[in-house]
Amino acid sequence: MAGLLGVGGGMVLVPFLTSLFTTFEFLPQQYVVHISIATAMATIMFTSLSSMRAHHRRGGVRWDIFIKFVPGILIGGLLSGGVIFKMIDIGWLALVFAIFVSYSAINMFRKKSEDSVTRELPNTIFIALVGVGIGLVSGIVGAGGGFLTVPFLVWCSVPMRNAVGTSAACGFPIAVSNVIGYIYGGMGEIGVQDGLIGFVYWPALLALISMSVIFAPIGARLAHSLPVNTLRKVFAVLLFFLAFLMLKRSLLEFGFI
Repeated sequence: MAGLLGVGGGMVLVPFLTSLFTTFEFLPQQYVVHISIATAMATIMFTSLSSMRAHHRRGGVRWDIFIKFVPGILIGGLLSGGVIFKMIDIGWLALVFAIFVSYSAINMFRKKSEDSVTRELPNTIFIALVGVGIGLVSGIVGAGGGFLTVPFLVWCSVPMRNAVGTSAACGFPIAVSNVIGYIYGGMGEIGVQDGLIGFVYWPALLALISMSVIFAPIGARLAHSLPVNTLRKVFAVLLFFLAFLMLKRSLLEFGFI
């Protein structure tokens, strides 16, 4: 899905990982959403490289824009993963994620209108500041940043395929900076135990990347041939279901169910 639609795999992985970790109860339950988000983000380090390579081969990555994004993304990611993330209660974290996924699903249903206005890219400092915000928000919800990066670039009159390709490239520094933060922040909370390095559950990470690295470039290739708009609507239905799972977890933590 990351290669095909330019969306982060975290939107799919986090709800499923949360359900699995909750059902089998082999991880600290008070941190199960944190662990799911951190593990999903860790997979993006690998899928983004694979997807980025595929988009680059087709000239889809605007490296000039990527370079301007990176400093801000690194700052935002380290702040999010290392400081803010561990301070958020599991109930609120699940609720924020449910809202984020619902918003992404609604955007997928909306018909994209052609914007006839031509805008120039902002200056380097402004793009770096946008990168801080993207890195910060992405770290909280465990996403590769495509839900923010792609709309921003399209608004700046960057063609959609270049926006998706550049977003895929930006997923790597977003993931690396946040994962460093997840490990650093998690070490102070739960340390190294039962397959955990901070908030990252590495056995699940190895299982996930073994398949996702293979399929990310396939998705990128299919993006140039399949009816992506139709697929986006089908995927949106799945996202609503995943949002429901996370909302249920949030309500359970708050004692409403």
